[in-house]
Amino acid sequence: MKLSGIRVLDLSQYLPGPHLTMMMADHGADVVRIEPPAGEPTREIGERQDGMTVYFRNTHRNKRSVVLDLKRPEAVAAFLQLARTADVVVEAFRPGVVERLGVGYAAVRAVNPRIVYCSVSAFGQTGPNAQRPAHDLSVEAETGVVSLNVGADGTPVVPCMLAADMAGSLMALSGILMALLRRQQTGEGDYVDISMQDGLVSWLANIVGPVFAERRELDPAEERTLGGSAFYRIYRCRDGRFLTLGGSEPKFVTSLLSALGRADLIPLFRLPPGRDQDPVRDFLDETFAREPLAHWREFLGRLDLCWAPVNGVMEGLDSEHLKQRGMHLVFPDGQRHLGTPIRFTHEPGAVRPVAPVLGEHTREVLREAGCSEAAIAAIVAR
Repeated sequence: MKLSGIRVLDLSQYLPGPHLTMMMADHGADVVRIEPPAGEPTREIGERQDGMTVYFRNTHRNKRSVVLDLKRPEAVAAFLQLARTADVVVEAFRPGVVERLGVGYAAVRAVNPRIVYCSVSAFGQTGPNAQRPAHDLSVEAETGVVSLNVGADGTPVVPCMLAADMAGSLMALSGILMALLRRQQTGEGDYVDISMQDGLVSWLANIVGPVFAERRELDPAEERTLGGSAFYRIYRCRDGRFLTLGGSEPKFVTSLLSALGRADLIPLFRLPPGRDQDPVRDFLDETFAREPLAHWREFLGRLDLCWAPVNGVMEGLDSEHLKQRGMHLVFPDGQRHLGTPIRFTHEPGAVRPVAPVLGEHTREVLREAGCSEAAIAAIVAR
């Protein structure tokens, strides 16, 4: 597989770091999960199946678990011994913590100049907010994204997707792979500073037009991809189900409005999104409310149109398409896993539905690193 022979030491917790290292493990990397004695917190978060949380299982498959209490000098020494043969270190503490523990970039680089060391944090290693504690919701709110996620009454609601976490995960994965590619040419590793907020900001490219060009805040009800366009919007059906129109290109507008007998409304799409399109939105509101979703599945399915039903998560994941794509995997023992989304023709990734028991590989990995039996026994005893 693409990352066979790459060893990763993962000090991170929760979602961004463990998700990116799982992606590496799915494609062949040897990911050694360094856990504190209490274990990764997600071992205790959410629903369980076969004695393990689904959250932990879906971010820690294909990894090995080593328990090290990095507040103890013998554990720090063992970690640095592991780092001598590692290619990547990932950590997600608040800035400065790994330095205080003695496992920061400088300490690791001193024993392994080829290391690619990646820090993932809420606001990055520098700047006025660097030391602020934050999870996804705070980062999304600080960045302005929550202000765009509003209900019908205009009140912000909690976003369903941890966009800042996942942006951080994917940016970190990209940065690590770039640094590994460059290392092949120079022999030198690098330090990668990933801010979840930076990653989220970079995803705003399609909606910052009003901010940059007109220096105004966005009004979700009026903006093109936030509800201002009649063809990029959610509509209620007669049975209480919902559907979405998700493309306002002229060919899609023409296809639907002609099929509904209202070609006279097509010229309104030459006008900007917002109130000028109210007649179309009102017409579509009334039209879709007359029939149940099943009717519209059949009607819209015959048209050249960007549309989709609003599915529940189980309904969406149970789709035949995602199963055929390998994104919803069901194993013989009943375990269900999310698939790996990076698909290669040669050396494809593989999902092995095995996540480690806490500390399962401590002795094995420390022996591989050359630690003495006496040192291993002392670490395990602690």
